Amino acid sequence: MTGELVHYDAMCRAIDTSYRIDEVKGIRDAATALEHAARIAKNKEAVRRCGAVRLRAERKAGTLLEQRTKATGALKRGAKLPRSNGATTETLTDLGITKTQSSQWQQLAKIPEETFSAALAKAVIPTTNGLLKKPRRDQRERDLGDAIRSASAKLGTKLYGVIYADPPWDLAPYSRETGMDRAAANHYPTMTLDAIKAIKVPAARDAVLFLWATAPMLPQALDVMAAWGFTYKSHCVWLKDRIGLGYWFRSKHELLLVGTRGNIPAPAPGEQMDSVIACAARRHSEKPAAFAELIDGYFPTLEGLEMFARGPRLGWAVWGAEVE
Repeated sequence: MTGELVHYDAMCRAIDTSYRIDEVKGIRDAATALEHAARIAKNKEAVRRCGAVRLRAERKAGTLLEQRTKATGALKRGAKLPRSNGATTETLTDLGITKTQSSQWQQLAKIPEETFSAALAKAVIPTTNGLLKKPRRDQRERDLGDAIRSASAKLGTKLYGVIYADPPWDLAPYSRETGMDRAAANHYPTMTLDAIKAIKVPAARDAVLFLWATAPMLPQALDVMAAWGFTYKSHCVWLKDRIGLGYWFRSKHELLLVGTRGNIPAPAPGEQMDSVIACAARRHSEKPAAFAELIDGYFPTLEGLEMFARGPRLGWAVWGAEVE
């Protein structure tokens, strides 16, 4: 794929300077084929760059389609596309463009260049649907933030749309005589399951919860999630760089569960991160900053609360026994 990536800038220039729909469509089709090959080769960077070329070509095709159909109204699949000389010989069928593609590409053309470029840069896997849905998804997040602030003012209590929690689970060691040096209670104050479930979480009516759980405490974590008013949706895995202890397996991972309540938007298509994230392990139970950064990326405008925090975190409200 290295050879193809060298032509990335050249393909973008060709898109910018082209004024023929069939030429731009040809670049789009070539980028689609390269993107497919990159997926087979498992070359993520090539997938991203080829996807970006494809979307830029679709956006330019949408601009050209819009320019050439303003005088004729809505374009149907068999409708004639007027040429500059007044002839009407090209149709969407002739160009190999479906009515759905024509509509989507013209919607892409309406996205401001700055917004379009920023969305492309952020997308893990650029998709047409993702870029079209992202503005609506982001607006939903902004509207939700306004609603949460309004509700907080009425209640007199600060409410949050994002809750990030790492409860101090009281996981007993296999042996009280020989295993207490490795027990959680030897490193920080722990809480019983009932005490954790009884916490009144200041979550908004529409909110998302990111809840840490170890493999043996998974059932208890799901109980806590339900007690706090959230419904389990998914999880990602923290893959550690060293092996820990375990009863059935030597543990090398932890789970970050995701639960929602009300109407909270998921990430826009193409912006979802991989479900397995490799990070180095630190002091006992300390979680990598990469996961809080992931949440920030998913919900950049909603206010977040980190519960059971180990210290301050920029841009977050924090609460916990170890926070000043």
